[in-house]
Amino acid sequence: MAIIEGKEKRGFFGKLAERITDAVLLRPQVDEALMEELEEILITSDIGMETSVHIVDELREAVRLERIETPEGVREKLKEIIKGIVDKGERLKVTEAYPIVILLIGVNGGGKTTSIAKLANRYKSEGKKVLLAAADTFRAAAAEQLEEWSRRVDVSVIKHQEGADPSAVIYDAAAAAKARGIDVLICDTAGRLQNKRNLMNELEKMNKILAKEYAAESIETLLVLDATTGKNAVSQAEEFGKVAGITGIVLTKLDGTAKGGIAITVSDEFDLPIKFIGVGEKMDDLETFDPERFAESIFSGEY
Repeated sequence: MAIIEGKEKRGFFGKLAERITDAVLLRPQVDEALMEELEEILITSDIGMETSVHIVDELREAVRLERIETPEGVREKLKEIIKGIVDKGERLKVTEAYPIVILLIGVNGGGKTTSIAKLANRYKSEGKKVLLAAADTFRAAAAEQLEEWSRRVDVSVIKHQEGADPSAVIYDAAAAAKARGIDVLICDTAGRLQNKRNLMNELEKMNKILAKEYAAESIETLLVLDATTGKNAVSQAEEFGKVAGITGIVLTKLDGTAKGGIAITVSDEFDLPIKFIGVGEKMDDLETFDPERFAESIFSGEY
């Protein structure tokens, strides 16, 4: 996915690549002034204070120990550090302990429902039998919206009436999945309830039901974050992390204009793997996150 050409239209990757390249190449030597400038660039690129300081501290130490003296050496080490932050190894992979269940959580408007549709399409195209559960019973028309997506993808959905007990939907969906020999059960959940206690209680009830039908290693809880919201997404990761055992992130709207620094911040501050990224509106625009490609994009200007 190429970044839109033209400096005034370049997105996160293009702008950050340009600023880092200018800082490194225009400095006559690798010194503390360069370190401070790089730190400022990262902080003002929505990567976040703590993570930016962490990156530059590690870079500073590498420059000293490895005697890095060239601009290219600094660039390569910075790329290596960023890759190390976002690369969570085996945790980047979605479980393959079939049959599996995937709960998607996140605030309304963050791309949760479309991500469910894209995941369903992904698994269906791999030959898996997929079932959806419309357990966001508190948002008006949420079930109908999911049902519309299910028709487009050609998979079934289990739903109850608006305002019904979300856990009852999960119970029925798990029973249906077992009876039908479903490979992947994907569950929508409420993005907002009256308070965090209610949300936590609902998620706990859902997990207890699923734990009776699925092995622990078969359950994924993915937090959907909108990359364009920048620092708000960090706050969401913090809040949802208090009420759910998050196993990974689905980062949506990571296109040419997105604030891609959120991927680095979430990976660093919360030690959470980015499992999928949404890069467009098409049904197949949900990609497996590639740490090396992401780190390279910081310097190439495109993802």
